[in-house]
Amino acid sequence: MNIVVCVKYVPDAQAERTFTEDNTTDREGVDGLLSELDEYPIEAALQINEAAGGGEITVLTVGPEQAADAVKKALQMGADKAVHVVDDAIAGSDAPATSLVLAEAIKKIGNPDLVLMGLASTDGSMSVVPAMLAERLGLPQVTQISTIEVTDGKVTGRRDGDVASETLEASLPAVVSVTDQTNEPRYPSFKGIMAAKKKPVETWSLADLGVDAGQVGLDNSWTEVESFTARPPREQGQIVTDEGDGGSKLAEFLVSKKFV
Repeated sequence: MNIVVCVKYVPDAQAERTFTEDNTTDREGVDGLLSELDEYPIEAALQINEAAGGGEITVLTVGPEQAADAVKKALQMGADKAVHVVDDAIAGSDAPATSLVLAEAIKKIGNPDLVLMGLASTDGSMSVVPAMLAERLGLPQVTQISTIEVTDGKVTGRRDGDVASETLEASLPAVVSVTDQTNEPRYPSFKGIMAAKKKPVETWSLADLGVDAGQVGLDNSWTEVESFTARPPREQGQIVTDEGDGGSKLAEFLVSKKFV
């Protein structure tokens, strides 16, 4: 099966996050890595092709030069090849522009049987790009599923809600996003790390995709951050000495904060 997995290079969630002068996320002043939520669709793709007895997995990312690190880990996990779309004009793009670039890249890659994505990016957490991408490609979508099964030209998955679960099904080709409940992603083995060095990685620009720079980038974003304020330092909490009335003081505190 021919599968394309879309992944993203994001700032490390453990690092101190901030914005740059143009009010966009600082991606150069912090360490970056493959979004951990994107490891799940990679694992899902590997398991699907292992069950099918073969196939090809192409990893697709849109991002700066450093995004090559995200591609590298995906290849080390077992993907077969990668495409990295990098162009200065893309910087600051919003979800609609990102879905446009991804759609044109997927069209250039070919006609995949399945396009897999994570639940969301850990830096944006919007969860809207899979739906936008499906619309641009004219494909059915099966999104936010915790299980995935591909049989007889169909993809089936379970979406778990707060009070119920739904079973979703679509004919292939389709766009699918999986949650972190799917399967635990595998760690790159030494053999996988060495093999990744020989796997093909293509680098494409907007011109290669036929995308006008006027359709992407910060200046063409549908939304913008007007201002931001650094998070204030944490203040020391109040210490209550229990002199037999500790329970009453705790209750008074909870009531004052309208917790009870």
